[in-house]
Amino acid sequence: RKSNLLLLLAQERLKAIATTPSQASSASMTIFVLITCCFSFASALVTPGAFLNASGLASAEAGPIVTIPLDKQYVPVRRNDRIVSYKTAYFGTIHLGLPRQQPFTVVFDTGSAHLFVPSGKCNTETCMRHRRYARNDSATAVDIDHDGQPIKKNATRRDQVNIAFGTGEVTGEFVRETVCLAPHADVSENALVAPGQREKDCTELRVILASEMTKEPFMTFEFDGVLGLGLESLAVDPEFSFFGQMARLNGLKEQSFGYFLSRVDAVPSEISFGGVDSKRLASPLEWVPVHRPDMGYWQLKLLSVTIANETLPLCTDGDCVAIADTGTSLLGAPRGVAQRMHWLLARKVPDNPSEIDCRTFPGPDLIFQLEGGVNVTLGPEDYSRATGMRVLNNKTNSSQLICRASLLPVDDGEVLGPKAFILGEPALRKYYTAYDWKRQRIGFGLSVQPKHGDVPEGEPRHTIYGAPPPEAPT
Repeated sequence: RKSNLLLLLAQERLKAIATTPSQASSASMTIFVLITCCFSFASALVTPGAFLNASGLASAEAGPIVTIPLDKQYVPVRRNDRIVSYKTAYFGTIHLGLPRQQPFTVVFDTGSAHLFVPSGKCNTETCMRHRRYARNDSATAVDIDHDGQPIKKNATRRDQVNIAFGTGEVTGEFVRETVCLAPHADVSENALVAPGQREKDCTELRVILASEMTKEPFMTFEFDGVLGLGLESLAVDPEFSFFGQMARLNGLKEQSFGYFLSRVDAVPSEISFGGVDSKRLASPLEWVPVHRPDMGYWQLKLLSVTIANETLPLCTDGDCVAIADTGTSLLGAPRGVAQRMHWLLARKVPDNPSEIDCRTFPGPDLIFQLEGGVNVTLGPEDYSRATGMRVLNNKTNSSQLICRASLLPVDDGEVLGPKAFILGEPALRKYYTAYDWKRQRIGFGLSVQPKHGDVPEGEPRHTIYGAPPPEAPT
């Protein structure tokens, strides 16, 4: 699978189309956006809390305006009629439209920059599996074309966008809508959008309404859509950027969001907007500036990659990058070094047991040295696949159990280049990450992970779909 990152050439092509004069009302335009992606198979609670300021110290003066618990889904990967591993996805609930809010579950994806949900016009089997947006139930919706102009009353056709994924495709139309991170009961549309009265968790946004969704991957997963949290320059237009709109229109004191992945299903993962949830931090945040923010990715300069005291020669020129991507379930490495990394991280298990959880078996550290002297250090409990791989020796008619890393080869591309690494779920689970929109930087701090069996009081409710048995598949 590949990370969910917008291809630059397609983005520039889309920007060029979007700046052309609008077509006649009877005409329609199809815009093609290519996205290489397979998702990381990645109700709101308003909470007080402390925010970690620029120095990394906790401050009680500010905190997240909203913290959203994330549901989790396991999807089994089968080979020869056996479950060999699980894909995972994390998603939370947002709300579209007023005064009757419509809830949708979305993957909060730092590798893309647009929001899409299924349209009520889509009657395919795939769309019917999910919640669909009811246009007539919203008093705040405005039908628009690709350039943001309202649709004329006598228009007979609509502009469309075609989003091609690595494993699927979405086609949709455009609407300008009020999007909220928390439910608001019995509130009129005017109360939320009037100057000086805007709820901090709501903003006006251009949304893509999917009229077609392919079965793969959308029949497999429970989430309805994707909310992109990439930097504003990744969006086709600034009005598509959710957090950009929040920062611009809502007067947030802290223009940041924080992401926490829980190791224990009983305690939910979460995303916090408008600050950082300090109770999830075990150490102060260490900040790394975004490298080339004009590209739109949460991309960092990577100085070196070290495994078992061996430094990979790929980054000796100082031109490697690491991208923090909440939409990727694995670690990504350039194909040219992925095989070497696999070899260095692989471990033979002695005594050849019938089964083992490789996350508990010793192994070398994997160290990403980022700009500013910040190290992201992952141990075998972070990067290992739970299931070992049994290698057969036909000559001796014997087998050897090998523990492997959750590593994804990343192909060369005109967007990422040949030296791009992806910091996906294994890194984002060990480290709480804070995304500072205003200062364009990412903070890394060790996360406070609950122990198995711990269910702290007051944890927000969430749902686990398809939970595997306690034993790892073998």
